Amino acid sequence: MDTQPQQATPILQIAWTRYAQLDAYSKKRTKAHINSRRWISILSVLATFLAILTTFIPDESPTLLSVSLKFFLILTPILGSALAAFGSKFLSSGDWLIARAGAEEILKEIYNYRTVLANTPTRRAWLEKRLAEIQRSMFRGMNGELTMPPYNGPIPPNYSPSDPASDPGFNDLTGDEYFKHRLEAQLNWHVGRVNKRQVERTRLQIFIILSGVFGALLAVFLPLWTALAASFTAVFIGWQELRNFDSVVRNYSKVIMELNILNDHWKNLEADEKSSTEFFEIVRSTEDILWGQNVEYIKAMQEALKNSDLEEEAGLVNRVIKAARESDRRLKQAMEDSVVEFTSEKLSQAEETLSETFETALNTLAEEASSDLVRAELEAMQRGLQERFADIKSTLAEIAEDFAGVEIGANTPPAVLNSLLTRYPKSQEPKG
Repeated sequence: MDTQPQQATPILQIAWTRYAQLDAYSKKRTKAHINSRRWISILSVLATFLAILTTFIPDESPTLLSVSLKFFLILTPILGSALAAFGSKFLSSGDWLIARAGAEEILKEIYNYRTVLANTPTRRAWLEKRLAEIQRSMFRGMNGELTMPPYNGPIPPNYSPSDPASDPGFNDLTGDEYFKHRLEAQLNWHVGRVNKRQVERTRLQIFIILSGVFGALLAVFLPLWTALAASFTAVFIGWQELRNFDSVVRNYSKVIMELNILNDHWKNLEADEKSSTEFFEIVRSTEDILWGQNVEYIKAMQEALKNSDLEEEAGLVNRVIKAARESDRRLKQAMEDSVVEFTSEKLSQAEETLSETFETALNTLAEEASSDLVRAELEAMQRGLQERFADIKSTLAEIAEDFAGVEIGANTPPAVLNSLLTRYPKSQEPKG
């Protein structure tokens, strides 16, 4: 079948424009969604890091650094919540997936138009009808909102005149041209993409393992920093679920296998065997495989989007801050409990020691008081006191008898008073 270059027909111009518009919108919205999720993840880790840092800054002497850290600690969850609210409002509908499905379906019909329907007189009406059906289906899928900017780029959007494998987009295609521009190009694209996704999946799994290992080590040596490792682990796992690497790799691998089978079959045909029947069968099989892959991809991503809640992910910021503060509170409480327990133990030991010492002293005194030497000394002291008291009593009686007729007063002669004082018994205590 010979190539038949032709002028760009209006319906192909319209179809390529619709495809380019949906393709650009899908890519733009996908990028915005991925970036929003990336920033929420970054903010969650940053909030944990700031929460831990603020625990090392004393509240008694605020500085510019401490005030700045606390300001950003307050600002981080606010930004995360605002970003999550924006994403839930404008990015959670998955409209880019609907746009992606519409773009791929239009592309499928463009290639059917240029191959299987090349000699069909009614193909222009057929393509126009299919474009209308696809757009109405998208309108329903987007809840009646088709807010897409117009496309002003080149048509077809991916055509490069300097690349021989690039499809100019408007001429009818022969079997070999379709094989080169569509089947082989899609096979190469999927091979490159599945290898890229595999590298990303492996790298992410390594990060998850490393964050788990570091978390275990930090739990032993630096317990407070365990929250940071846990936030990294949560972010990596959430990112893995969002990107849905396992499903995408399996989906692309199946497409590669099926396209390889078609590739081998077409290359195995002799020139005279590449009939219209073989050509149309290759087109039908290729488009069915690519469309099936597109449907499976969209279903998988919709499922991942449904299971991933932006508000819940943004709430991670507040949860990790709370967890860090609770960890810090538990650490401080444990330190306080240790101090109180240590002090109580030492006081108890001191109390016990003092009680034993006091008891020992009392026992010693009791033992000494009960000894023969102490009893003898006490008895001697008692006898001495009794003798001293008897002497004083006898002396006083003699004085009273000798001075019985003397009146002691202001008129008493000094000689009498001196005699009385001289005979009065003296104290044995030293002066002073």
